[in-house]
Amino acid sequence: MRLRKRISGTSVKPRLTVFRSNKEIYAQLVDDVEGKTLIAASSKEKAFDKKGTKTDEAVSVGKLIAERAKASGIETVVFDRNGYLYHGRVKSLADSARENGLKF
Repeated sequence: MRLRKRISGTSVKPRLTVFRSNKEIYAQLVDDVEGKTLIAASSKEKAFDKKGTKTDEAVSVGKLIAERAKASGIETVVFDRNGYLYHGRVKSLADSARENGLKF
């Protein structure tokens, strides 16, 4: 709640939110003004190739969300780590998204 009080996304600069479970990792670009999810990517998709560790999967999801955002014309986002520490899989996803063109 403390993070979401300060972080909000718009259609121009959406919020990149991360959710991680014990097995999977999910990323969404959310427009909080409209209350809509613009783009989503996860390690649970059928086209997703599960190879390597969970950290490797997070890197792949970060790359996937960045590619989909660039295709939609979104370049800058606000990062919402959802209360998770900026470490491990969350950091790997964020670094991968940055390397593939997202700015935050």
